[in-house]
Amino acid sequence: MATENPTVLQGSSQDMKQRNKPVIKGIQTPKKEVIRLDSIRMLDPSRSKLDTHETQRIISVLDEMIVKLELSSLIPCIIDSLDSFADMLGPEITNDLIEHQKLSSEMEHLLSSFQEEDSSRAEEQRDCLCLLEQHLKSSVRNILRLLLANPSLCQALKYEVCGRRSSAEAFIKAFREFRNFMHERLLTSPLEEKEKIQFMEDISLRIKKNTETLTALKAELAATIQSRDEKIHRKDNVIKDLKNSLQDVANNYKISVLQIRQEGENQQKEELRASQARCARLQEDIQQLRAQLCTLVLEHRESELALRKKKCKVEMEIEKWIQKYDADMGEKQAEYEELYALYSEEKAQVSLLQEKHAVLIQEYSQIEEERRIRQKKKERDLEELTTMTLAATRIQAFWRGYLVRLLFKLKRKKKKKRKKKKKGGGKNPNK
Repeated sequence: MATENPTVLQGSSQDMKQRNKPVIKGIQTPKKEVIRLDSIRMLDPSRSKLDTHETQRIISVLDEMIVKLELSSLIPCIIDSLDSFADMLGPEITNDLIEHQKLSSEMEHLLSSFQEEDSSRAEEQRDCLCLLEQHLKSSVRNILRLLLANPSLCQALKYEVCGRRSSAEAFIKAFREFRNFMHERLLTSPLEEKEKIQFMEDISLRIKKNTETLTALKAELAATIQSRDEKIHRKDNVIKDLKNSLQDVANNYKISVLQIRQEGENQQKEELRASQARCARLQEDIQQLRAQLCTLVLEHRESELALRKKKCKVEMEIEKWIQKYDADMGEKQAEYEELYALYSEEKAQVSLLQEKHAVLIQEYSQIEEERRIRQKKKERDLEELTTMTLAATRIQAFWRGYLVRLLFKLKRKKKKKRKKKKKGGGKNPNK
């Protein structure tokens, strides 16, 4: 008898949960869809194309780098089968590839024979390695320059060469991902980036709060389940003890057994009453919510009727204004026809005046042209005079400077001759 109480309560609680589930889902699902759409719009870049030259240059540099990496990763495969590609590549590229192969073999030989025991020898080998590394870099640059100068050859090599190494493929893939990441970053502005960071922080905070509430609810659920299981276990133990005691003294203690059963029935009735009271309270809550829903629907219907009346009034006013507009336009049309008749008469007079004005303008333009030609001639003569005077002053200044320099030269020569004579006159008596 006592074991039936938990099942009854469990069944009633499951029924109430099933009743409440559709209402909660109907309220929550649109919010989830709106949040998902907002998050997708927030995370996507607002622009689809790069709008500045700097960003376009950055992306073009990265694309060019990817092409160079793809070609440089094909160089070892081309060198391995150089005889088959010699006719396609040409003598210049073939010679560069052979030189590159020699440098790479020297580098491998030097790395294999690298010893760290002798410090002086190790330093020499490091210097050789640095020098070989520079030569290898320059040879790769020359090969890439020659290959990129011939785009059709690059395209043919991509189809002809079997494949590249896995490490090179992984590096190129990572660099492409980096290029796509940079493209997406350049499409987003700093303000959008800040908004995304803030949005992600809000989402993480919301997730954290939801996880905290979920863990709290799980702990509460586990505690209630544990308490329920403990109660059931206690009741089962009581029943087992009672059964054992009944089996031992079934004939002597029938009255006590009847009392225990009566107590169990009373307890079951009490629990049943408690569950029924709880169900009644929940039913009252449902009825209250339904009453609130009905009141909201009625309020919305009243607001809808008020808006419809307002719409009818606005439509009637619009009709009145249209009629008034038609009447005003009829009056304006009559006025326009009268004005148009006056306009046609004045237009005929204006055409006559324009013909006379055209003749006068032609004469005036001829007079202006003659004045302009005379003015130009005066200006040209004035410019020639100024250039001639300027040239004459410059020639005079140059000639004066030349005469002054010539005089200085003559004076210096005379001084030198005097000094020589003095020196010569002083030496003769001593001899």
